[in-house]
Amino acid sequence: METVLIGIAGGSGSGKSTFTNRLKEEFGDEIAVLYHDNYYKRQDAVPFEERKKVNYDHPDSLETDLLVEHLGKLKKGIGIDCPVYDYSCHNRSDKVIHIEPRKIILVEGILLLADPRVRDLIDIKIYVEADADERICRRILRDVKERGRDVENIVSQYLTTVKPMHYLFVEPTRRQADLVINSGMNVVALDIIRVKISELLHPRIGEIQEEDEGKVD
Repeated sequence: METVLIGIAGGSGSGKSTFTNRLKEEFGDEIAVLYHDNYYKRQDAVPFEERKKVNYDHPDSLETDLLVEHLGKLKKGIGIDCPVYDYSCHNRSDKVIHIEPRKIILVEGILLLADPRVRDLIDIKIYVEADADERICRRILRDVKERGRDVENIVSQYLTTVKPMHYLFVEPTRRQADLVINSGMNVVALDIIRVKISELLHPRIGEIQEEDEGKVD
């Protein structure tokens, strides 16, 4: 089984998670999903208050070496134990998620396309973009509801690290993408990727359709 990696990158709050989740809902267990966020470095020796101040939007905050190793194994048909990041304590938890190889694996993360080793492993590269005001609004809603953070902390983090790192490291990766979409809710883009995934998962169906279209009455 040849594994196809589809990378979904874009700024924080751009809608890439929405796009990824909609594809996962569509195909269920036929595909697997890997999140770059889970590869934030373990910081057991760093006090909690100091961990809160870490620049999590800089490439150095991620253990991308491990992600590269895991993606390589999945492409070779070897299962991996993916780490799990706990946002409430700003540290990697002791849990892991076992992921078995699939024909299609979605890989998502803001800095996914910043490392050439990852880009070389990814077969289809997608960049989801959105205006800065949309991204900060979505980030506030997400972090308050899902991560239990207060608005003052979210805004401070956005202005000091998220925004400058976006323009320095994230936005430049837009040019590395095969497809750039303007929203995670872009129905046309979703349909395009959905059709592509269906063809990769069930190639015989596509062949039959082409044969039917080529028949002459």
